[in-house]
Amino acid sequence: MSYEPTYTISPRLLTLVEAVAALRERIQGAAITLSWIPALQKDTRTRNVHASTAIEGNPLTLEQVCALEEGRGLAASDQRSQREVLNYFAGLRHVEKQASKDIIRHEDLFELHRILAGGVMDQGDAGRYRSITVRVGTYFPPAPAEVSGLMFELLEWWNNKAGEISPVLSSAILHYRFEAIHPFGDGNGRTGRALALWELYRRGFDTHHIFSVDEYYWEDRPRYYAALQAVRQAGEDLTGWLEYTTEGLKLTMERVWLRAQTLQLNTSTKLVLRPKQERLLHLLHDHGSMAPAEIWAALDISRQGAMDLLRPLLEAGMVEKIGGKKSGRYALCKP
Repeated sequence: MSYEPTYTISPRLLTLVEAVAALRERIQGAAITLSWIPALQKDTRTRNVHASTAIEGNPLTLEQVCALEEGRGLAASDQRSQREVLNYFAGLRHVEKQASKDIIRHEDLFELHRILAGGVMDQGDAGRYRSITVRVGTYFPPAPAEVSGLMFELLEWWNNKAGEISPVLSSAILHYRFEAIHPFGDGNGRTGRALALWELYRRGFDTHHIFSVDEYYWEDRPRYYAALQAVRQAGEDLTGWLEYTTEGLKLTMERVWLRAQTLQLNTSTKLVLRPKQERLLHLLHDHGSMAPAEIWAALDISRQGAMDLLRPLLEAGMVEKIGGKKSGRYALCKP
């Protein structure tokens, strides 16, 4: 018996998939001639690590995750949090190296899980399917005796059937089904998201490794968990989940395009963009220029909050003020 996902290509899902395809074509086309790929790869890996570990409760900030990646110590942070982050960096590099692997086996999953969960397991053993019953909120995953068989079916689908559909869909299906089985005693969330990324890599969708969908999940964790739960409430119909994940991939790729443009700006200032700063840059890109009042109204923040976002962008040469003191507007600097 093999795993057969159930879903419908709804009009909304079709529209989102087409938008993702158009964005990917634009980004891939730009990547042929532009020199921002290495910087964006490093930025994306760091954001993936921060988001995926933060979803599971890791308290380290994006700036602290950057520091660990660069080999700088964190005196005011616990060792477990640092180990989780460093493990995830190692896990992503492992997935990148295995991107061209044709057949994924149980042993490959065990190796990835050992890398991600080694030394940070609350229960169970790293690199071995669970022998204990677990609970995820109100959900009870399959009994331990069923895990190996269910994972065999999932791997059979992944290796033989997933290639028949868009990687946008197959990565999301893999993500959900892995989480539903919950094959390990701990670390399933991080591993499932890494597997979804692996599918995008091995299918050639993200050849440059510059998409960080986990940020989308982290920024609204209640919606992420609700989207997973909704599949079970819908009798394992994945349509809503696919719409949700494809919407996230579309937003992610819009951000990648924006980040690629900002990386082309002539600036020597190192700046890690916060989510609201990215939203602000996106607004300025769409509107051309904006008055201060338009900015704080669009972002639903105070005037001081808007200036706190703008000041680093102005200092980095990403944004400029045009016009007079009273009639001044803010706009993106030209590359």
